[in-house]
Amino acid sequence: MGTLGTNIWLFTAPGGPGAGVGAGTEPVETFLRFLANGKFLGLLTLLFGVGLELQYRSALRRGVRWPGWYLWRAALLFAEGLLHYMLIFEFDVLMGYAVTSMLVAYLIGRSDRAVRAWMIALGALHAAAAALITYVLLTVDLQVGGPVTPVYTEGSWLDQVIARLQLMPIYRIESIFIVPMATVLFLAGSRLTRAGVFETSARGSRLRVRLMVIGLGVALPLNAVTAFAGPAWFFVDRYMLPPFVALGLLGLVTTLVSRMRGTAGRLRRGLTGVGRTALSCYVLQNLVASVICYGWGFGLAARFADLRPWWVVGAWAGICALFMVSSTLWLRFAGRGPLELVWQWAYRLPQRGRDQGSGSAAQGSPPQTSTTAPSLRK
Repeated sequence: MGTLGTNIWLFTAPGGPGAGVGAGTEPVETFLRFLANGKFLGLLTLLFGVGLELQYRSALRRGVRWPGWYLWRAALLFAEGLLHYMLIFEFDVLMGYAVTSMLVAYLIGRSDRAVRAWMIALGALHAAAAALITYVLLTVDLQVGGPVTPVYTEGSWLDQVIARLQLMPIYRIESIFIVPMATVLFLAGSRLTRAGVFETSARGSRLRVRLMVIGLGVALPLNAVTAFAGPAWFFVDRYMLPPFVALGLLGLVTTLVSRMRGTAGRLRRGLTGVGRTALSCYVLQNLVASVICYGWGFGLAARFADLRPWWVVGAWAGICALFMVSSTLWLRFAGRGPLELVWQWAYRLPQRGRDQGSGSAAQGSPPQTSTTAPSLRK
């Protein structure tokens, strides 16, 4: 839902997603975009690191080789992201996450000292790149954004697919640029999990308070300043300060959830449903937004251009409500989302072939080996 809060401005831009990359020109739109821009990208990246940590722990418990079959997961993520990019959305992040996860898979079991060194080095690289680009934007009259093309208002779906293939080097720049930042946040998510950020203990509570002070007390006000500072500050506004705000959001949301009591109401059930079908909802929201906004669908991006920013907020809320209801209904009949079911089938497919080739029955989990990963540090 947070990533849609950013992406909805790309879908609703009359000139296409590339035209919607830069900051809004109206104060109200600039503020609304500020609420989500970069922050939920950072939060999503942190949670990918948390997920990788949980899978690493699972491998240790089962005594299987690491990264082993996790690399097959990363390959599936890359393939899904590539299809998502070509068929639906120019700014898919899954391809970048897949590449990042392959690197982090080899780092996650290293010592705290080694991981800290990698985080400092890659964080410095990311900060230096963002600072250099910002300096260039401040001193040279360059436009922030991608190509503006009428294919989104006048072309067919197939025309858009062809345009994505032709402009792939331009649209995939962000996936390459965020790899250092994503690596740092993956590792941060892993280490915060080990430090007890999700625990209800006093240690976990203190850690969450520190995250909220850093992210919401310090980084968020600075991010508000850069949001209104002009397009030259785009990289600081999206890639430098929001990751720190994401740490604050992680602390805040975890604190709120830990205090929830009683039976879940409709809102909580809807949010839980989205969480359990996250991959399906991510693709669904972008598909629905495409149908609503592009010329081969309802064409509302061009038709409602004069109603910005308010119709954009309505579109975001409507799409969120749609997949909250859809996920809740779907989970009444299935334990996973539709794409999650396909993912699980694809993940186990090589094992089925191996078991059939050896004449053994499939056991429902990747084959084990005698090589174990290093133990977790307390």
